Amino acid sequence: MSEIQIYNGDGDRLIEAPTTGPRVTLVPRGDPRTLTGSRSIRIMWGQHLLNDLVEGRYRTVICGINETDNARGVLGELLKLIPTSQWTLSSATSFAKMFRSAISMHAKDDREPYILKFDLDQLLILALLRPAGREHFTLEDIFRGFRTISRMVEGRRDRLPIASVSFLGAKSNRLLDHANKEPSFEAVLQAMNQGGFSGDIYPPVALWDVPKTAVFAQYPFPEGITRMREGSS
Repeated sequence: MSEIQIYNGDGDRLIEAPTTGPRVTLVPRGDPRTLTGSRSIRIMWGQHLLNDLVEGRYRTVICGINETDNARGVLGELLKLIPTSQWTLSSATSFAKMFRSAISMHAKDDREPYILKFDLDQLLILALLRPAGREHFTLEDIFRGFRTISRMVEGRRDRLPIASVSFLGAKSNRLLDHANKEPSFEAVLQAMNQGGFSGDIYPPVALWDVPKTAVFAQYPFPEGITRMREGSS
C-alpha cells in the first residue's frame, strides 16, 4: 500500500469507501511508464460532461440529433449553456429537418448517418443525424458515424481534444441493438473504436452504480477479459 496520502490530516482514515449509494470500482491497468502507441478511448468515470464542456476542457463534442424533437438530449442543454451560441434548440432541429429534405432529393444513395456541425465558437458540436424513418440509432450507425467523424478530425488539431456521449440511456436519440434493447457499454466502445475514434467518452449516469463489477478507465480492455469469458482464466 502506498505511503502517499490522498487527503490532508486524518482524511484518509475518516473518508472511507461507502458501502451504499452510487459507486464504481476502478481498476488500474498497464504500466503508466510504458507507451503503448495504440489507439484507445479514455472512459471518464464519475466526471460531468456538461461541466467539462462549459469549462472549455474540450474543443469538440459528439452527440445525436433528429429532425423532430431534441428537447431531452445533450444538444438542447449545450445550446442553453454556451453563452456565445447563436443556435437555439428549435433552430438546430429545423436545420436538421432542412438538411434531411435536401439530401432526400440530391443524395439518395449516400450512406447514413450524416454528421451535422454546429460551431458555438468555443465548442464544436458534431451531431450524428438519426437515420430517416427510424426512432433510434443502431451499433452500425455508431460505427459508420464515428468512422466519418474520425476522418473529419484527423490531422485537425483545432478540433481536439474531443469527447462523446455514450448514446446509452438517451431520451431523444436512443441506441438499440438488433434485439431492440440497449447494447452493452462495451459494444458501444467497440463500435466507436472500430470506427477509428480516439478520444474521451462519458458513461451514462446509470453505470455509476455498479459496485460489484470492476471497470477500467480505457478501451480496449485487457485481453484477460476475453480469456475469462472463454473460460480459460
